[in-house]
Amino acid sequence: MKGVLTAVTTTMDAAELKRQKRRAAISSVVGTTIEWYDFFLYGTMAALVFPQLFFPQSDPYVALMQSFTTFALGFVARPVGAAIFGHFGDKIGRKATLVATLLLMGLATALIGLMPTYEQIGLWAAVLVTILRLIQGIGVGGEWGGAILIAMEWEEGKRRGLMASLPQMGVPFGLLSSSLVTTLMLATGGDSFYAWGWRVPFLLSFLLIAVGLYIRLKVLESPLFQEAMKKQETSKMPVGEVLVKHPREILWSALARVIENGSFYIFVTFIVSYGTTFLNMEKSIFVNATIIAAIINALAIVYSGHLSDRWGRRRVYMTGVILLMLWAFPYYWLVNTKSVGLIMLATIIAMVFHGMLYGPQAAMIAENFPTRLRYSGASLGYQLASIIAGGPAPLVSTWLLHKYGSATAISFYIVVMGLISLAGVKMLQDRARQALD
Repeated sequence: MKGVLTAVTTTMDAAELKRQKRRAAISSVVGTTIEWYDFFLYGTMAALVFPQLFFPQSDPYVALMQSFTTFALGFVARPVGAAIFGHFGDKIGRKATLVATLLLMGLATALIGLMPTYEQIGLWAAVLVTILRLIQGIGVGGEWGGAILIAMEWEEGKRRGLMASLPQMGVPFGLLSSSLVTTLMLATGGDSFYAWGWRVPFLLSFLLIAVGLYIRLKVLESPLFQEAMKKQETSKMPVGEVLVKHPREILWSALARVIENGSFYIFVTFIVSYGTTFLNMEKSIFVNATIIAAIINALAIVYSGHLSDRWGRRRVYMTGVILLMLWAFPYYWLVNTKSVGLIMLATIIAMVFHGMLYGPQAAMIAENFPTRLRYSGASLGYQLASIIAGGPAPLVSTWLLHKYGSATAISFYIVVMGLISLAGVKMLQDRARQALD
Protein backbone atom coordinates (compact mmCIF):
# COMPACT_ATOMS: atom_id res chain seq x y z
CA MET A 1 0.00 0.00 0.00
CA LYS A 2 2.88 2.38 0.70
CA GLY A 3 3.85 2.19 -2.97
CA VAL A 4 0.32 3.09 -4.02
CA LEU A 5 0.23 6.05 -1.67
CA THR A 6 3.57 7.25 -2.97
CA ALA A 7 2.45 6.93 -6.59
CA VAL A 8 -0.77 8.85 -6.03
CA THR A 9 0.68 11.59 -3.85
CA THR A 10 3.94 12.38 -5.69
CA THR A 11 2.65 15.87 -6.49
CA MET A 12 2.08 16.59 -2.77
CA ASP A 13 4.72 17.86 -0.42
CA ALA A 14 4.94 16.38 3.07
CA ALA A 15 2.88 19.18 4.61
CA GLU A 16 0.05 18.78 2.10
CA LEU A 17 0.00 15.00 2.51
CA LYS A 18 -0.23 15.41 6.28
CA ARG A 19 -2.99 17.97 5.82
CA GLN A 20 -5.02 15.62 3.63
CA LYS A 21 -4.69 12.77 6.11
CA ARG A 22 -5.87 15.06 8.87
CA ARG A 23 -8.81 16.28 6.79
CA ALA A 24 -9.79 12.72 5.95
CA ALA A 25 -9.76 11.76 9.63
CA ILE A 26 -11.66 14.87 10.78
CA SER A 27 -14.27 14.68 8.04
CA SER A 28 -14.96 11.01 8.76
CA VAL A 29 -15.39 11.66 12.49
CA VAL A 30 -17.57 14.75 12.04
CA GLY A 31 -19.66 13.14 9.30
CA THR A 32 -20.34 9.94 11.21
CA THR A 33 -21.10 11.93 14.36
CA ILE A 34 -23.80 13.84 12.50
CA GLU A 35 -25.23 10.68 10.95
CA TRP A 36 -25.35 8.84 14.28
CA TYR A 37 -26.74 11.86 16.10
CA ASP A 38 -29.67 11.67 13.70
CA PHE A 39 -30.04 7.90 14.04
CA PHE A 40 -29.77 7.74 17.83
CA LEU A 41 -32.07 10.68 18.33
CA TYR A 42 -34.90 8.66 16.85
CA GLY A 43 -34.10 5.75 19.18
CA THR A 44 -34.20 7.98 22.26
CA MET A 45 -37.49 9.56 21.23
CA ALA A 46 -38.91 6.12 20.37
CA ALA A 47 -38.47 5.24 24.03
CA LEU A 48 -39.50 8.64 25.50
CA VAL A 49 -42.34 10.22 23.53
CA PHE A 50 -43.18 8.48 20.25
CA PRO A 51 -45.54 5.92 21.86
CA GLN A 52 -47.72 8.80 23.07
CA LEU A 53 -47.33 10.97 19.96
CA PHE A 54 -47.81 8.41 17.21
CA PHE A 55 -49.44 5.33 18.80
CA PRO A 56 -51.75 6.72 21.50
CA GLN A 57 -54.66 4.34 20.88
CA SER A 58 -52.70 1.33 22.17
CA ASP A 59 -52.02 0.22 25.72
CA PRO A 60 -48.54 1.21 27.01
CA TYR A 61 -46.88 -2.15 26.25
CA VAL A 62 -48.28 -2.36 22.70
CA ALA A 63 -47.47 1.31 22.03
CA LEU A 64 -43.86 0.77 23.11
CA MET A 65 -43.60 -2.34 20.94
CA GLN A 66 -44.99 -0.41 17.96
CA SER A 67 -42.55 2.43 18.59
CA PHE A 68 -39.59 0.04 18.77
CA THR A 69 -40.85 -1.70 15.61
CA THR A 70 -40.49 1.53 13.64
CA PHE A 71 -37.07 1.90 15.29
CA ALA A 72 -36.14 -1.59 14.04
CA LEU A 73 -37.28 -0.79 10.49
CA GLY A 74 -34.44 1.71 10.26
CA PHE A 75 -32.06 -1.21 10.73
CA VAL A 76 -33.80 -3.27 8.06
CA ALA A 77 -33.19 -0.40 5.64
CA ARG A 78 -29.48 -0.19 6.45
CA PRO A 79 -28.38 -3.11 4.20
CA VAL A 80 -30.39 -1.48 1.40
CA GLY A 81 -28.38 1.69 1.92
CA ALA A 82 -25.19 -0.38 2.04
CA ALA A 83 -26.01 -1.92 -1.35
CA ILE A 84 -27.06 1.36 -3.00
CA PHE A 85 -24.20 3.51 -1.76
CA GLY A 86 -21.70 0.65 -1.79
CA HIS A 87 -22.31 0.40 -5.53
CA PHE A 88 -21.57 4.08 -6.09
CA GLY A 89 -18.76 4.18 -3.54
CA ASP A 90 -16.87 1.46 -5.43
CA LYS A 91 -17.83 2.88 -8.82
CA ILE A 92 -17.51 6.67 -8.63
CA GLY A 93 -15.70 7.22 -5.35
CA ARG A 94 -15.90 7.44 -1.58
CA LYS A 95 -16.11 11.24 -1.31
CA ALA A 96 -19.11 11.91 -3.57
CA THR A 97 -21.04 9.04 -2.01
CA LEU A 98 -20.44 10.35 1.51
CA VAL A 99 -21.82 13.75 0.57
CA ALA A 100 -25.01 12.06 -0.69
CA THR A 101 -25.48 9.98 2.47
CA LEU A 102 -25.07 13.05 4.67
CA LEU A 103 -27.74 14.96 2.76
CA LEU A 104 -30.18 12.06 2.75
CA MET A 105 -29.84 11.34 6.47
CA GLY A 106 -29.91 14.96 7.55
CA LEU A 107 -32.98 15.92 5.59
CA ALA A 108 -34.95 12.87 6.75
CA THR A 109 -34.13 13.72 10.38
CA ALA A 110 -35.06 17.38 10.03
CA LEU A 111 -38.41 16.43 8.47
CA ILE A 112 -39.23 14.26 11.51
CA GLY A 113 -39.02 17.47 13.52
CA LEU A 114 -41.76 18.94 11.32
CA MET A 115 -44.02 15.91 11.54
CA PRO A 116 -47.68 16.26 12.59
CA THR A 117 -48.71 13.83 15.35
CA TYR A 118 -51.49 11.24 15.62
CA GLU A 119 -53.73 13.84 17.23
CA GLN A 120 -53.44 16.01 14.10
CA ILE A 121 -53.57 13.54 11.18
CA GLY A 122 -54.35 10.18 12.75
CA LEU A 123 -52.76 6.99 11.38
CA TRP A 124 -50.86 8.92 8.70
CA ALA A 125 -48.55 10.25 11.42
CA ALA A 126 -47.26 6.74 12.16
CA VAL A 127 -46.98 5.96 8.43
CA LEU A 128 -44.97 9.09 7.65
CA VAL A 129 -42.60 8.77 10.58
CA THR A 130 -41.98 5.14 9.58
CA ILE A 131 -41.08 6.21 6.02
CA LEU A 132 -38.66 8.82 7.33
CA ARG A 133 -37.13 6.21 9.62
CA LEU A 134 -36.57 3.95 6.60
CA ILE A 135 -34.84 6.83 4.79
CA GLN A 136 -32.66 7.35 7.87
CA GLY A 137 -31.68 3.69 7.72
CA ILE A 138 -30.76 3.90 4.05
CA GLY A 139 -28.61 6.97 4.73
CA VAL A 140 -26.69 5.52 7.66
CA GLY A 141 -26.37 2.21 5.80
CA GLY A 142 -24.33 3.95 3.12
CA GLU A 143 -22.35 6.17 5.48
CA TRP A 144 -20.25 3.72 7.47
CA GLY A 145 -18.30 2.06 4.68
CA GLY A 146 -17.25 5.30 3.05
CA ALA A 147 -16.32 6.99 6.31
CA ILE A 148 -13.95 4.27 7.48
CA LEU A 149 -12.42 3.84 4.02
CA ILE A 150 -11.73 7.55 3.46
CA ALA A 151 -9.77 7.48 6.74
CA MET A 152 -8.16 4.04 6.45
CA GLU A 153 -7.11 4.22 2.79
CA TRP A 154 -4.97 7.31 3.44
CA GLU A 155 -2.81 5.35 5.91
CA GLU A 156 0.34 3.47 4.87
CA GLY A 157 -0.40 0.42 7.00
CA LYS A 158 1.10 0.54 10.47
CA ARG A 159 -1.80 2.56 11.89
CA ARG A 160 -4.72 1.29 9.83
CA GLY A 161 -6.56 0.01 12.88
CA LEU A 162 -6.20 3.37 14.62
CA MET A 163 -7.25 5.38 11.56
CA ALA A 164 -10.26 3.15 10.88
CA SER A 165 -11.31 3.44 14.53
CA LEU A 166 -11.54 7.25 14.36
CA PRO A 167 -14.85 7.38 12.42
CA GLN A 168 -16.11 4.67 14.80
CA MET A 169 -16.06 7.38 17.46
CA GLY A 170 -18.94 8.96 15.58
CA VAL A 171 -21.20 6.45 17.33
CA PRO A 172 -20.48 7.56 20.93
CA PHE A 173 -20.16 11.19 19.82
CA GLY A 174 -23.54 10.94 18.07
CA LEU A 175 -25.02 9.27 21.13
CA LEU A 176 -23.44 11.91 23.38
CA SER A 177 -24.71 14.86 21.37
CA SER A 178 -28.23 13.46 20.93
CA SER A 179 -28.43 12.61 24.65
CA LEU A 180 -27.15 16.06 25.67
CA VAL A 181 -29.66 17.87 23.48
CA THR A 182 -32.48 15.62 24.71
CA THR A 183 -31.48 16.15 28.34
CA LEU A 184 -31.34 19.91 27.81
CA MET A 185 -34.81 19.96 26.30
CA LEU A 186 -36.18 17.74 29.09
CA ALA A 187 -34.70 20.05 31.72
CA THR A 188 -35.80 23.34 30.17
CA GLY A 189 -38.96 22.34 28.34
CA GLY A 190 -40.92 20.78 31.20
CA ASP A 191 -44.40 19.79 30.05
CA SER A 192 -43.80 21.56 26.75
CA PHE A 193 -41.31 18.80 25.83
CA TYR A 194 -44.22 16.63 24.73
CA ALA A 195 -45.88 19.53 22.92
CA TRP A 196 -42.96 20.94 20.93
CA GLY A 197 -39.66 20.45 22.79
CA TRP A 198 -39.01 17.03 21.26
CA ARG A 199 -38.94 18.65 17.80
CA VAL A 200 -35.96 20.93 18.48
CA PRO A 201 -33.25 18.20 18.43
CA PHE A 202 -34.52 16.99 15.06
CA LEU A 203 -34.64 20.48 13.56
CA LEU A 204 -31.01 21.07 14.58
CA SER A 205 -30.14 18.64 11.80
CA PHE A 206 -30.52 21.48 9.27
CA LEU A 207 -27.52 23.21 10.88
CA LEU A 208 -25.53 19.99 11.16
CA ILE A 209 -25.96 19.29 7.44
CA ALA A 210 -24.31 22.62 6.59
CA VAL A 211 -21.37 21.94 8.92
CA GLY A 212 -20.88 18.41 7.60
CA LEU A 213 -20.95 19.44 3.94
CA TYR A 214 -18.43 22.23 4.52
CA ILE A 215 -15.95 19.76 5.99
CA ARG A 216 -16.56 16.86 3.61
CA LEU A 217 -16.20 18.89 0.43
CA LYS A 218 -12.61 19.78 1.39
CA VAL A 219 -11.41 16.15 1.43
CA LEU A 220 -9.68 14.51 -1.53
CA GLU A 221 -10.55 11.01 -2.73
CA SER A 222 -8.63 8.17 -1.07
CA PRO A 223 -5.29 7.29 -2.77
CA LEU A 224 -6.18 3.62 -3.19
CA PHE A 225 -9.41 4.42 -5.02
CA GLN A 226 -7.64 7.04 -7.15
CA GLU A 227 -5.18 4.34 -8.20
CA ALA A 228 -8.00 1.88 -8.99
CA MET A 229 -9.68 4.51 -11.17
CA LYS A 230 -6.41 5.33 -12.91
CA LYS A 231 -5.82 1.67 -13.75
CA GLN A 232 -9.50 1.18 -14.71
CA GLU A 233 -9.81 -1.58 -12.11
CA THR A 234 -13.17 -0.52 -10.68
CA SER A 235 -16.05 -2.97 -10.90
CA LYS A 236 -19.07 -2.37 -13.13
CA MET A 237 -21.37 -4.14 -10.67
CA PRO A 238 -19.52 -4.14 -7.33
CA VAL A 239 -22.41 -5.36 -5.18
CA GLY A 240 -23.12 -8.33 -7.43
CA GLU A 241 -19.44 -9.15 -7.75
CA VAL A 242 -18.74 -9.04 -4.03
CA LEU A 243 -21.76 -11.24 -3.31
CA VAL A 244 -20.44 -13.83 -5.76
CA LYS A 245 -16.75 -13.67 -4.86
CA HIS A 246 -16.82 -12.90 -1.12
CA PRO A 247 -20.10 -14.22 0.35
CA ARG A 248 -18.39 -15.89 3.30
CA GLU A 249 -16.53 -12.74 4.31
CA ILE A 250 -19.83 -10.83 4.30
CA LEU A 251 -21.52 -13.49 6.43
CA TRP A 252 -18.65 -13.78 8.93
CA SER A 253 -18.52 -9.99 9.27
CA ALA A 254 -22.23 -9.85 10.05
CA LEU A 255 -22.04 -12.65 12.61
CA ALA A 256 -18.96 -11.15 14.28
CA ARG A 257 -20.94 -7.96 14.91
CA VAL A 258 -23.99 -9.56 16.55
CA ILE A 259 -23.12 -8.98 20.22
CA GLU A 260 -21.51 -5.60 19.57
CA ASN A 261 -24.52 -4.31 17.66
CA GLY A 262 -27.26 -5.98 19.69
CA SER A 263 -25.94 -5.26 23.18
CA PHE A 264 -25.25 -1.63 22.33
CA TYR A 265 -28.92 -0.92 21.67
CA ILE A 266 -29.89 -2.77 24.82
CA PHE A 267 -27.51 -0.63 26.87
CA VAL A 268 -28.41 2.75 25.34
CA THR A 269 -31.94 2.50 23.91
CA PHE A 270 -33.90 -0.25 25.64
CA ILE A 271 -32.51 0.68 29.05
CA VAL A 272 -34.38 4.02 28.95
CA SER A 273 -37.76 2.31 28.69
CA TYR A 274 -36.65 -0.42 31.13
CA GLY A 275 -35.73 2.16 33.74
CA THR A 276 -38.86 4.26 33.35
CA THR A 277 -41.51 1.54 32.95
CA PHE A 278 -40.08 -1.42 34.90
CA LEU A 279 -38.06 0.33 37.61
CA ASN A 280 -40.28 3.44 37.76
CA MET A 281 -37.29 5.77 37.80
CA GLU A 282 -36.76 9.16 36.17
CA LYS A 283 -35.87 8.90 32.49
CA SER A 284 -33.18 11.58 32.87
CA ILE A 285 -31.10 9.21 35.05
CA PHE A 286 -30.64 6.75 32.19
CA VAL A 287 -30.14 9.44 29.55
CA ASN A 288 -27.43 11.01 31.74
CA ALA A 289 -25.79 7.60 32.23
CA THR A 290 -25.44 7.21 28.48
CA ILE A 291 -23.88 10.68 28.22
CA ILE A 292 -21.04 9.80 30.60
CA ALA A 293 -20.65 6.30 29.14
CA ALA A 294 -20.42 7.71 25.60
CA ILE A 295 -17.27 9.65 26.49
CA ILE A 296 -15.66 6.53 27.96
CA ASN A 297 -16.80 4.51 24.94
CA ALA A 298 -15.08 6.92 22.53
CA LEU A 299 -11.79 6.60 24.42
CA ALA A 300 -12.08 2.79 24.52
CA ILE A 301 -12.77 2.69 20.77
CA VAL A 302 -9.72 4.63 19.67
CA TYR A 303 -7.40 2.90 22.18
CA SER A 304 -8.63 -0.54 21.10
CA GLY A 305 -8.09 0.43 17.46
CA HIS A 306 -4.51 1.31 18.39
CA LEU A 307 -4.09 -2.00 20.27
CA SER A 308 -5.32 -3.92 17.24
CA ASP A 309 -2.36 -2.55 15.25
CA ARG A 310 -0.01 -4.02 17.86
CA TRP A 311 -1.75 -7.23 18.95
CA GLY A 312 -3.94 -8.06 15.95
CA ARG A 313 -7.62 -7.35 15.27
CA ARG A 314 -8.98 -10.74 16.24
CA ARG A 315 -7.23 -11.00 19.61
CA VAL A 316 -8.55 -7.63 20.82
CA TYR A 317 -12.01 -8.28 19.40
CA MET A 318 -12.46 -11.73 20.95
CA THR A 319 -11.33 -10.43 24.32
CA GLY A 320 -14.03 -7.78 24.14
CA VAL A 321 -16.70 -10.34 23.19
CA ILE A 322 -15.88 -12.55 26.17
CA LEU A 323 -15.84 -9.63 28.63
CA LEU A 324 -19.17 -8.36 27.31
CA MET A 325 -20.74 -11.81 27.76
CA LEU A 326 -19.45 -11.97 31.32
CA TRP A 327 -20.86 -8.51 32.05
CA ALA A 328 -24.40 -9.36 30.85
CA PHE A 329 -25.59 -10.46 34.30
CA PRO A 330 -23.74 -8.02 36.61
CA TYR A 331 -24.98 -5.18 34.42
CA TYR A 332 -28.64 -5.77 35.33
CA TRP A 333 -27.81 -6.63 38.92
CA LEU A 334 -26.35 -3.15 39.31
CA VAL A 335 -29.12 -1.41 37.38
CA ASN A 336 -31.79 -3.15 39.48
CA THR A 337 -30.38 -1.66 42.68
CA LYS A 338 -31.88 1.67 41.51
CA SER A 339 -28.74 3.37 42.76
CA VAL A 340 -27.80 6.21 40.42
CA GLY A 341 -24.10 5.65 41.03
CA LEU A 342 -24.29 1.91 40.33
CA ILE A 343 -26.38 2.50 37.20
CA MET A 344 -23.64 4.85 35.97
CA LEU A 345 -20.98 2.25 36.79
CA ALA A 346 -22.87 -0.53 35.02
CA THR A 347 -23.28 1.55 31.87
CA ILE A 348 -19.68 2.79 31.81
CA ILE A 349 -18.20 -0.70 32.13
CA ALA A 350 -20.56 -2.01 29.43
CA MET A 351 -19.39 0.76 27.09
CA VAL A 352 -15.71 0.05 27.79
CA PHE A 353 -16.18 -3.58 26.75
CA HIS A 354 -18.23 -2.47 23.74
CA GLY A 355 -15.40 -0.15 22.69
CA MET A 356 -13.00 -3.10 22.69
CA LEU A 357 -15.10 -4.55 19.87
CA TYR A 358 -16.00 -1.41 17.99
CA GLY A 359 -12.44 -0.06 17.82
CA PRO A 360 -10.77 -2.84 15.79
CA GLN A 361 -13.97 -3.85 14.01
CA ALA A 362 -13.78 -1.39 11.11
CA ALA A 363 -10.31 -2.40 9.97
CA MET A 364 -10.97 -6.08 10.67
CA ILE A 365 -13.98 -6.11 8.34
CA ALA A 366 -12.66 -3.78 5.62
CA GLU A 367 -9.32 -5.59 5.30
CA ASN A 368 -11.12 -8.76 4.20
CA PHE A 369 -12.16 -7.14 0.88
CA PRO A 370 -10.12 -5.82 -2.09
CA THR A 371 -10.14 -2.08 -2.87
CA ARG A 372 -12.39 -2.37 -5.93
CA LEU A 373 -15.10 -4.07 -3.82
CA ARG A 374 -14.25 -2.81 -0.34
CA TYR A 375 -17.03 -0.23 0.06
CA SER A 376 -19.72 -2.73 -0.98
CA GLY A 377 -18.34 -5.75 0.86
CA ALA A 378 -17.54 -4.01 4.14
CA SER A 379 -20.84 -2.10 4.13
CA LEU A 380 -22.95 -5.19 3.48
CA GLY A 381 -21.16 -7.25 6.12
CA TYR A 382 -21.45 -4.47 8.67
CA GLN A 383 -25.06 -3.52 7.97
CA LEU A 384 -26.54 -7.01 7.65
CA ALA A 385 -25.90 -7.43 11.36
CA SER A 386 -28.41 -4.66 11.99
CA ILE A 387 -31.26 -6.90 10.79
CA ILE A 388 -30.47 -9.77 13.15
CA ALA A 389 -28.93 -7.85 16.06
CA GLY A 390 -29.26 -4.08 16.59
CA GLY A 391 -32.72 -3.56 15.13
CA PRO A 392 -34.52 -6.40 16.94
CA ALA A 393 -32.61 -5.99 20.24
CA PRO A 394 -34.92 -3.44 21.97
CA LEU A 395 -37.96 -5.24 20.57
CA VAL A 396 -36.80 -8.69 21.73
CA SER A 397 -35.75 -7.28 25.10
CA THR A 398 -39.16 -5.67 25.61
CA TRP A 399 -40.86 -8.99 24.78
CA LEU A 400 -38.55 -11.00 27.08
CA LEU A 401 -39.17 -8.62 29.96
CA HIS A 402 -42.93 -8.73 29.39
CA LYS A 403 -42.95 -12.55 29.19
CA TYR A 404 -40.60 -13.40 32.07
CA GLY A 405 -40.88 -10.29 34.22
CA SER A 406 -37.13 -10.27 34.79
CA ALA A 407 -33.99 -8.96 33.09
CA THR A 408 -32.27 -12.35 33.53
CA ALA A 409 -33.71 -13.51 30.21
CA ILE A 410 -32.19 -10.44 28.54
CA SER A 411 -28.78 -11.30 30.00
CA PHE A 412 -29.02 -14.81 28.50
CA TYR A 413 -29.98 -13.17 25.21
CA ILE A 414 -26.72 -11.16 25.30
CA VAL A 415 -24.70 -14.33 26.01
CA VAL A 416 -26.25 -16.11 23.02
CA MET A 417 -25.34 -13.14 20.82
CA GLY A 418 -21.78 -13.42 22.12
CA LEU A 419 -21.49 -17.08 21.14
CA ILE A 420 -22.62 -16.21 17.61
CA SER A 421 -20.02 -13.42 17.42
CA LEU A 422 -17.20 -15.67 18.58
CA ALA A 423 -18.00 -18.07 15.75
CA GLY A 424 -18.06 -15.23 13.21
CA VAL A 425 -14.83 -13.53 14.22
CA LYS A 426 -13.03 -16.87 14.32
CA MET A 427 -13.71 -17.29 10.60
CA LEU A 428 -12.48 -13.82 9.55
CA GLN A 429 -8.87 -13.36 8.47
CA ASP A 430 -6.68 -11.11 10.61
CA ARG A 431 -4.83 -8.97 8.06
CA ALA A 432 -3.47 -6.32 10.42
CA ARG A 433 0.13 -6.88 9.22
CA GLN A 434 -0.67 -7.39 5.53
CA ALA A 435 -0.91 -4.86 2.71
CA LEU A 436 -4.46 -3.95 1.73
CA ASP A 437 -3.90 -4.99 -1.89
